[in-house]
Amino acid sequence: MTSGLVRLLQLTSPALPVGAYAFSQGLEQAVAAGWVTGEESTGDWLGGQLEHGLGGWDLPVLYRLHDAWSVGDEGRARIWSRFLQAGRESGELLAEDRHLGQALARLLGDLGMEGATAWAGHREVTFAALFARAAVGWGIPWRECGHGFAWAWLENQVAAAVKLVPLGQTAGQRLQLALGDRIPGVVDAAAHLEDEDLGGTLPGLAAASAAHETQYTRLFRS
Repeated sequence: MTSGLVRLLQLTSPALPVGAYAFSQGLEQAVAAGWVTGEESTGDWLGGQLEHGLGGWDLPVLYRLHDAWSVGDEGRARIWSRFLQAGRESGELLAEDRHLGQALARLLGDLGMEGATAWAGHREVTFAALFARAAVGWGIPWRECGHGFAWAWLENQVAAAVKLVPLGQTAGQRLQLALGDRIPGVVDAAAHLEDEDLGGTLPGLAAASAAHETQYTRLFRS
């Protein structure tokens, strides 16, 4: 097992202390509204986000961030991080991205990664920007970086679904197995998107996230 793979496992672990467990990205509202009611509808909800959200927006920007960090171009990394923020369709989704990015920036600084801590104070900070920074610093190639980023998102969303829908643990594992099989294709496609083709088409997610901001009872912050 290479050191890069070990570091990727560390970066994608649920034990990574960035607070990702506190966010559901609109899933809590989707369950409350009756849009997501069981294993099949959870798979449809998450599969749509994987293909049309991460695949069209987060992952292709992550690819550009990884490339920028690989050549030491921090200015270009900031531009793409701001670009990623501009696509967040609710206040909660933007706040989540900044919170996770700031937490990862502080953690990487504490782990000795040069220049990471300063990003905790930048308004343009995003989780993807620091995830890519960590991947480059730890020698993780782009494709593995993309796989890890998508898997960490999927694992967190399935964990939220197990609590919210609710689903059994075995159903959660079936979802991770089925949706995880789609990650390599989504990552490869994301790397070939031109700048003018970037974008996500998830009006349901935008509506759920916006409604979650005023949801009466909540377990999650988004």
